[in-house]
Amino acid sequence: MSAQIGYIRVSTIEQSTARQLLNIQLDKVFTDKCSGKDTNRPALTQLREFVRDGDIIHCHDISRMARSTEDLLRLVKEFTAENITLKFHKENLTFDGTNNPMQQLMLTMLGGIYQFERAMILERQREGIAIAKAKGKYRGKQVNQQLHNQIRVLYKQGINKTQIAKQLGCARATVYKALSP
Repeated sequence: MSAQIGYIRVSTIEQSTARQLLNIQLDKVFTDKCSGKDTNRPALTQLREFVRDGDIIHCHDISRMARSTEDLLRLVKEFTAENITLKFHKENLTFDGTNNPMQQLMLTMLGGIYQFERAMILERQREGIAIAKAKGKYRGKQVNQQLHNQIRVLYKQGINKTQIAKQLGCARATVYKALSP
């Protein structure tokens, strides 16, 4: 019997996941609260390890699975090769390994559009920062000294960087930054 599995992703911990996969009966849900810029995401990794032959993965939309066309195509190919079906609800697309040139075209085009959208967001962000810096209004992200101190203490206790990040609920990049001279 196939399991109905949900994959939900939002870009930041402050964002709500409530609107994704609403009213869809799921046996298990994997949720990431991080960027879709690559596939290095905890819940996506767990999902990839968990799913089995015949399972169905439900995803609100293509951009929730990946923001890179290359990553998106690779994930769809990986899942369908293992006889795992992917359903993208917003776009009403289902991938089950059946050769469907029109769906493959739609996946590639929409993946490209979402990748372009992410690039434009980053470009606008860089432009806004440059303008704020020129006006003397941008100081960058403020360092959380308390968190950095906790990181240093744990590191001195011999805990590895990945475990520190997990324990404190921060990004590994934050751990590396706190430990840099």
